[in-house]
Amino acid sequence: MMNENKGPRKRLLALDTSTAVLGVAVTEEGKLLHEINASGERNHSVHLLPIIEQALQASGTDASMLGGVAVGLGPGSYTGTRIAVTAAKTLAWAWKVPVVGISSLHALAWGGYAAIQKKRAAEQATQTEGFGPDWIIPLLDARRGQVYTGLFTSCGLRAPQRLEPDAIRLMVDWVMYLSDRLKQAEAEGSKPRVVWFVGETALHGSGDSLSPLLGAAEVHAEPYELEGRWAALLGEERLLEGSSGDDIHGLIPNYTQLTEAEANLRRSGEGSASKV
Repeated sequence: MMNENKGPRKRLLALDTSTAVLGVAVTEEGKLLHEINASGERNHSVHLLPIIEQALQASGTDASMLGGVAVGLGPGSYTGTRIAVTAAKTLAWAWKVPVVGISSLHALAWGGYAAIQKKRAAEQATQTEGFGPDWIIPLLDARRGQVYTGLFTSCGLRAPQRLEPDAIRLMVDWVMYLSDRLKQAEAEGSKPRVVWFVGETALHGSGDSLSPLLGAAEVHAEPYELEGRWAALLGEERLLEGSSGDDIHGLIPNYTQLTEAEANLRRSGEGSASKV
């Protein structure tokens, strides 16, 4: 990917609209050039393109300097996630650059853990003790006692490594599963130092919700709102590993389950078929 005037295309544009935060970032070789995280009402479709333009202008970036577009695939808001994925595919096609889909939960885990590390480093400035290995569990509320979540581990500044896939889970069942997994990890000598729940923790990160884990490990819940930079850095990692990007036409959001409307439509279709 060469540009006659500006040399190799090294910059990356990242978008994520899977949560209430509209995150846009521009990075270059691991360095954040500009980032906009707009919180508020879920009207991302109105603000996404103007914010992209603003981020590109603020970072002095034009399309000829971009080597790819990264996009958060969710899971999260069904409508919100579709907005970013559609925009990313359209821009990548127009600019003739790769598009890479990123787990929004992976980005949430990395961003939340980075914020925790920064806070702990400030509090432990006189100590030489390192971090981790810790478990990081991102949480996004999915209503009806459910969460979008996964399980990651990390002990440093690099991206957390995945231990469990992204999924929608009943929080009660998820906590019990994690309790069993902690016992297994202890038996294997790989028990984490701390278990961190990050993201939308107000509802599901309470002491009552996490009580089955207390005593099995040191457990903390830290609220955190997604920032665009982490999707960008995950996208850079994929491209540096030699990925040519995802199929621009086949890339779809990770819904983890059918929407209620789709489920009703499928049930209706099955009912109609049974009557034929």
